[in-house]
Amino acid sequence: MDVHGRRGLILTPPCVILDRPQLADNIGAVARVMANFGLSDLRLVSPRDGWPQDRAWATASGADWVLDGARTYEDVAAAVADLQTVYATTARPRETRQPVLTPRQAAQALNAAAGEGQSVGLLFGGERAGLETTDVVRCAGIVTIPIDPRHHSLNLAQAVAITAYEWRTMVLDAPPPRFREADPPASAELVEGFIGHLEAELDGGGFFHPAAKKPSMMRNLRALFARAQLSEQEVATLRGAVHALAQGRGRVLAKMAEQKARDQARPEPT
Repeated sequence: MDVHGRRGLILTPPCVILDRPQLADNIGAVARVMANFGLSDLRLVSPRDGWPQDRAWATASGADWVLDGARTYEDVAAAVADLQTVYATTARPRETRQPVLTPRQAAQALNAAAGEGQSVGLLFGGERAGLETTDVVRCAGIVTIPIDPRHHSLNLAQAVAITAYEWRTMVLDAPPPRFREADPPASAELVEGFIGHLEAELDGGGFFHPAAKKPSMMRNLRALFARAQLSEQEVATLRGAVHALAQGRGRVLAKMAEQKARDQARPEPT
């Protein structure tokens, strides 16, 4: 269901991103519950058996428009590149400091973000492996469904249904959103570009020591910036700061090289 805010602007429902889904039947079941609750943007990351798959349409119970519009991506980074706020739905925090929300809290946060004109999404892991930590840290937080620990098995379509239901309820009950016109939030692609810039300069400055710790250090940095939910202006400011620091380091190194050259050219005392 679309919701109109000021000046006739329309809230865009969250997209649903399935990371490495295995069974066509599960993809079809996800499409069915998405259609039940007014979601239509389905993104598939490296589906195990390729795409399209006839079995998905057979189990979607007529929700063909969701499957017809589904898009495929090679990795999670590409699938979320145009989004500003994404939450990862997973059973456990997986070694990160990301905030943990219930589906209802996530629906509130996504509704607020969409009310500011953001593109938002929900990320779900594959049926067996779940989500990798490297993908979880791309998200603003973690959605954990409070199920009974005696039987914590929840299938993919059920997880999507619960979160989609909470979104739908929030949309129906929430007051009209107020859209923020200034300082728009940065897309995941912009943030990823900044992180790549930062990583290159930290590499050049010898920050990653010992080298074996680089993956975990980068994971922590990426999680930090995901939690911050940077605006476009903040990303531009941070990139400018990193560039200035790199230039300053370059000038210092150049001066050191010049001084070394002068010292080597100076005749030794007899």
